[in-house]
Amino acid sequence: MRTWPALELASLEREELVQAALVDYAITAIDETSEPDFWRVVFRSAVERDAAAAALTRQFPGAVIRPVDVPDEDWVARSQATLRAVQVGGIIVAPPWDVPHTGRLRPLTAVEAGATGLRRPLVIVIRPSMGFGTGHHATTRLCLAALQQVGVHGRSVVDVGTGSGLLAIAASRLGAGRVLALDDDPNAIHAAEENLGLNRGADVTLRTADVRGDASGAFDIVLANLTGALLRGVAVRLRDLTAPGGHLILSGFMRHEEADVLAPFGSLPVKGRTEEEEWLCVTLQRP
Repeated sequence: MRTWPALELASLEREELVQAALVDYAITAIDETSEPDFWRVVFRSAVERDAAAAALTRQFPGAVIRPVDVPDEDWVARSQATLRAVQVGGIIVAPPWDVPHTGRLRPLTAVEAGATGLRRPLVIVIRPSMGFGTGHHATTRLCLAALQQVGVHGRSVVDVGTGSGLLAIAASRLGAGRVLALDDDPNAIHAAEENLGLNRGADVTLRTADVRGDASGAFDIVLANLTGALLRGVAVRLRDLTAPGGHLILSGFMRHEEADVLAPFGSLPVKGRTEEEEWLCVTLQRP
């Protein structure tokens, strides 16, 4: 039977800081058990797990960190089965087993609709998989909200590090003229392709690529829900991907990282800033 390399974490005093530290590693899932302050974090490889274990031990000396190998018994499917639809502004993100009946959805308020022009919520179906992007993480919700505020209709959009494809699919369903989704993980692109098939009317070009080596021109809207370290490392490339007058939506970093993350973007003016559970989303505009 196949096993997955994992870490069991206990005695976590600042869970949000532990979660922020983990995003720098190739994680497939985080299983928060019913036991208080106990997580099982599953990695794509033992190398990633061991590197994360060493880093976490240095950063959180009070935490209990134990490497384990988890048998593949569909535990991921079981852990995801409790997920339910979530609403962010005018968008509802739903797993296939909790898709709401669109005819029964209440009309949106002006605040919920933002710049979308929607009268009723837009439902996007995302199948949970070995990764993130179901709308249940603060950074995904923040990006969805920011996307609805900048106005997408008829504009070109690139989603860097697309994961499940949710943000790219949302942009297309909101009326974007051209949508490109990039990810350097073929498994993520495969998951995004499956999710694209669940959403009729969404038109997204998927590409397995590293943004640092991709030459795709400039876009009106650039989405980058990555990590603080990655955002700093690709800041120049993200800026180049943004067309003059276009918006750059950044997330995946926390409040204490804000100054360091934004510094490489120079003098780009901040047009929006939102926060949830110490996670940030900042919208910049290129002159």
